[in-house]
Formats: sequence, C-alpha cells, structure tokens
Amino acid sequence: MELAAVRPGGRAPVVKTFRRFEPDQVLLLPPSLADWLPEGHLARFVAELVDEVLDLDPFYADYTEGRGFPPHDPRLMVRLLIYGYISGVRSSRAIERRCVDDVGFRFLAAGQVPDFRSIAKFRRRHLAALAGLLLQSLRLAQRMGMARLGRVALDGVKLRAAASKHKAMSYDRLVARQEQLETEIADLEARIAAMLAEAESVDAAEDARLGADRRDEDRPAELARREARLAKVAAAMSSLQAEAADQARVKAEARERARQARSARRGADGGDDEGAQPGEVDQSRVRAVGQQAAEAAAPEPSAQRNFTDPDSRIMKNSDGAFIQAYNGQAVVDEDHQIIVAADVTTCASDVGSLLPMLDQAAGNAGHAPAQALADAGYCSADNLAALADRQAGGGCTEVLVATGRLPHGRPAPPPDELLADTATFKERMAHRLRTDPGRAAYARRKVIVEPVFGQLATLQSGKRLLLRGQDLARGEWRLLAGCHNFRKPFRGLGSAGRLTTALP
Repeated sequence: MELAAVRPGGRAPVVKTFRRFEPDQVLLLPPSLADWLPEGHLARFVAELVDEVLDLDPFYADYTEGRGFPPHDPRLMVRLLIYGYISGVRSSRAIERRCVDDVGFRFLAAGQVPDFRSIAKFRRRHLAALAGLLLQSLRLAQRMGMARLGRVALDGVKLRAAASKHKAMSYDRLVARQEQLETEIADLEARIAAMLAEAESVDAAEDARLGADRRDEDRPAELARREARLAKVAAAMSSLQAEAADQARVKAEARERARQARSARRGADGGDDEGAQPGEVDQSRVRAVGQQAAEAAAPEPSAQRNFTDPDSRIMKNSDGAFIQAYNGQAVVDEDHQIIVAADVTTCASDVGSLLPMLDQAAGNAGHAPAQALADAGYCSADNLAALADRQAGGGCTEVLVATGRLPHGRPAPPPDELLADTATFKERMAHRLRTDPGRAAYARRKVIVEPVFGQLATLQSGKRLLLRGQDLARGEWRLLAGCHNFRKPFRGLGSAGRLTTALP
C-alpha cells in the first residue's frame, strides 16, 4: 500500500481549492486599456500631460505635405518619448520592445507598436520641438508655484558622447597618418597599374573591362577603403586648421582693439597719439591684423578630432577618467529643483558659460533670478568684472562665485573688517563669501544642483547622450531636462491626483 508523502512538519497534503486560472480563456469583450494601470501611475500622468496641458502645435506645424503614407500621430510619439525619457528608456529599439512588453508603454501607445525607425526619425525630425518641452515644463512648474527663481545654482556635468575616445586622433597623428595613407595609395595604384598592364598584354577581354571606360565601383576595395580614410583624415585636419585660424583671429582682433583703445586714451590725455580720439577703432586695421594672425595660425599638435562625433571632445569627468564628452550646463531653482536653463558646450571649462546661462535662465523664466550661486570653475577676472558692471547698471541678480577651494575640513577665514578701495573684483567676491550671509547662501549651492545630476543619472540614464553633433546633443540634453521637470508635478499630485484639477 502506497502512503502519501508527509512534509517534514508531519502534515500530509490536502485537496486545496485554488483561484481560477485559465490562460486559454477567450474573452467575450476586449479588455479596456484604462483598467491595466492603477490610479496615480506615471503613465496616466504622461497621458494627461500630453493630451490636455502641453502645446503640440510645433509638432503638427511641421507637416506641410498632404501626400504620402499616414504617419503616427505626434501625440502618440510624444507620449512614448516623454515616458521613455522620464523612466530612463531612451533607445528607439528599447521603446519599441516596451510597447509590447511594458503595460505603461502599451497604455500610452493604445496597443500600437511603432517601428523603432519611426521613433528615431520622429525624434530627429522634431528635436527642436522636443527641446522646447523644457520651456513648457518650466511654465507648468511656475503655474503650480514650484519655480519662483528666488535662488538658483549653476553647475556643469560631463555628458558622455555617443562616440569612443579611441576614435579620436591628434593633429600630429593626423599629419603622419595622411602621409602614410598617401604613400599606401600611391603604392597600390602602382601595383594596380602594373597588374592592368600585364592584363592588357595577355587578355583583350580584360583590356576591354578594365580599360579607360571602367566604373568607380570596379576599383579594388582595398584602394577605395584607403581613399575614403584619407578623405576623413583630410576633413579632420581642415576642421582643426579652421578652428585654430578662427581662435587666432578672435584673439588678435581683441588685442588690436585693446591696443587702439589704449592709444586713444593716451592721445586724449596729451600723450604721443594726439590725433586719436577716445573710442575710435580702426576696423580695417583690426580685420587686417586678425587675417594675418589667422593665416599664420597652426593647430596645436595635441589638438584632437573624433571621427565618429567630430563636435565632441575628450574631457575629464568627476571620477578622474578621460572620456569623449560634451559639457552639459544647467541652472536649477532652489524650491523644487526645477531646471530653468540647460545647454551643451564643447569646452571642458565652465568659465565661459556663466553669463550665457544666467541670461538664458532670465529669458526662459521671464525675469532674472534674485540670487545665483556658482562654484570656482566659473570664476575669472572677466566674469567678475562683467558681473560688477551688471550690478552697477541695475542688474537685480546677486551672483556669488567661489574664488577658490579651501582645504578640506578647514573653516573659512573670517571676513576682513575693512575692504580697501583698490581691492580687485576677486578680492571683493572673496570678501562677500566670507561674510555670514554670503557663507550661508553659498552653502546651499550643492544641495540645489548636485542632486539634480544624480537624479538625471539614476532615473533617466541622463549622463550618456544618444545623438551625435553639438546641436543634436543640446536638443537631447534639454529634452532630458524637461522630462526631469515633469517628474516634480507628478510627485506633488499624490496617488490619485489629476494634473488638470491641480492647475490654477
């Protein structure tokens, strides 16, 4: 007689009633997509945001041709891209897969599955309108009282480009590689000519096929590959030479204008140049000096150009590693960490972005922030002088820029009681930062802007760009910033709140 298996606890299994489970059950009516997601789900928020709040006219206005196969509705594609960029799913192939596997994407796409090529083409075609979502997200935050621009912080982050640093080559290596390729091509052409001459002497058919009437595609693949590589090397060298010439021209023209201004001031004070008038600049002389400097300019031997993404540069990130990257800039509001302005530069240094980013923030928000904080990477004599001029001209933004880095763990020295009238702009800024109000205000910089970069990296995979070229990288960075901003109203609504009812 067989005995029932007994569990280690001593109890035998019993006949148990389970819940009904019939995977092959045919449904009488199709299920509603609205029943797939709980209330308060991010996908529901995105659907409401796109359908009832955002202005989609820039997307529809781009369609000016009535002929052709009907494309996907821009409302559907914007839903998918916003949801993907908010949740860190940015690849067009990944979005296509999620439209099959992920309930949130299926809900937003209403059961449709756009091809990844269509998603990628839509993103590239409408990138300017997608980048404009940053401004719409800022307007939404302002309507909800989440961005008052009382205090903002500015910082930069290195964004990994969609290119390998191993595909970059310095100017001196480009010169050597060009010479090597020219030698290899000449050798190959000589060998091919010898082969053709031998073929002509022994085979009339070969003479007819490989004679003067042969097509370009009849060239050996080895020769075609080297010629294409030589063309890329020549283009990279030309780009570096043009960049060096432009930089030399700008610097030479600036020096010449300054020299003429000094001469005019000496002449006005009774110096040697009595005929010069204050403020007069000989523009023809300035252009001639700039052209002469441009013609004599040569790229630095270490200047590099990447073949995959020529606009990107090798930069050092926060981990100390050298990567092929862009420098992403962001201005963040203190209240709810809303990104007010965003941009991408090809310069690893932040110093040139201070004034443009402050101007962009004021333009996007409609008014200048009351106070702006920036670290020592933005400090320069020219920037501090320009900020002082703005303040003297009635500028309302108080900007605190760190003038240096104190040793770790050492408290800031006390402020000097008296500041000499001859103090430099840097000394005046350092004095302001050492006061109790200045020290308390600047201490807020990290807690305002640094968490935003962490959220972009962890929630949106936002430290790696997918699009190549500075213009496309700038558009994608602003799209990431706008989607970051959309997260803030969603978190403020609660589990069952609706965006349209929360708006004033």
